[in-house]
Amino acid sequence: MIPVLSACNFVIGIGAFVIIGLLEPLGEDLGRSTAQAGQLITVYAVAYALLSPVLVSLTGSVGRRRVMAGGMAIFAVAAAVSALAPGYATLALARVLAAAGAGIFTPVAAAVAAGLFPQAQRARVLAAVFFGLTLAQVLGVPAGSWIAYTFGWRWALWGVVALSLPCIVLIWTRVPAGLRFDPVSMRDLGEVLREGRMMLAILFTGTFLGAMYVLYTFIAPLLSETMGFGRDGITLTLVVFGLGAVAGNILGGVLADRLGWYKTLTALCVSQVILMPMFTLLPVAAPLLFLLSFVWAVCGWSFMAGQQLRLIGLAGPLAPVVLALNAAAIYVGAALGSALGGLIVSGFGLAATGIGGGICAFAALLHILISARLTPLRPQPS
Repeated sequence: MIPVLSACNFVIGIGAFVIIGLLEPLGEDLGRSTAQAGQLITVYAVAYALLSPVLVSLTGSVGRRRVMAGGMAIFAVAAAVSALAPGYATLALARVLAAAGAGIFTPVAAAVAAGLFPQAQRARVLAAVFFGLTLAQVLGVPAGSWIAYTFGWRWALWGVVALSLPCIVLIWTRVPAGLRFDPVSMRDLGEVLREGRMMLAILFTGTFLGAMYVLYTFIAPLLSETMGFGRDGITLTLVVFGLGAVAGNILGGVLADRLGWYKTLTALCVSQVILMPMFTLLPVAAPLLFLLSFVWAVCGWSFMAGQQLRLIGLAGPLAPVVLALNAAAIYVGAALGSALGGLIVSGFGLAATGIGGGICAFAALLHILISARLTPLRPQPS
């Protein structure tokens, strides 16, 4: 079942992040600037953040298989509407619908996986479930970018539709019927939202990823401007970044199990403070750029297993709601990071996004240090 959940997250990851590789051709087709096209990332992120916790809570008493299949079906419909969108407004509304579908599936899948395995294996299991999201960085985003530059951005979205449909079938045939855990409700959501220390822990996801998205949202136009890269160069860089993301996803599960979440997350924050400002030094030799992109991705995508292990330990029976809020925080971070990156691009140019990301990563470091003091710190392995 875990491979099925990971495969579905792979498709959701493509649908969510493929816009990053489409910014230039999409903007040109719809008459929007690069910064304006980048707002589609913000639209998706804000919609996910608002809708995911509510939808997970409203469906808390429904069988998990039905909920996950329904979420993937909504996601598939949204991708089709996106591909057919006659203008920017329709495309933005379709992104909201896609966020609703993804916001149902991903946190429920994580809660199911965590609930079926003992504590000692949870970090690795969660890393496996989210492996699909990081694999989307390797195959989906670069492939979508290549398709967009070659055939048009709409064909990249039709590819998401084609991949979504078999996922619905896989969920229905491979996930056992009748999977139910302790039901959650809107009251549970309210309880978590009122718990300040828990919310502080959850929102670390937003500050960490928000720092990355200041730079990552605009990586394609940055490479075009500073390195002179076209379709093939941008695609290759995104592939290298994706390989790093996959390596980071695997490494993050191992680190969290061996070192504990606190040491893991603190070290990763420090790495981001150091790495992102280096992109301000572009242009550099292509091999050096690829190495930098790979290491940046490894350090960036190693954080998820440790953060989820931390939150599950704090949440107890409210884990499904907390994981939904954590997934929402991913997109809060993406929204804020993309929006801030757009402001930086408009005010200081694309090259300044590396410095902006590094400053935001320092804020994430302060966040983890403060939240660790205010939330229970479980004993860490020696």
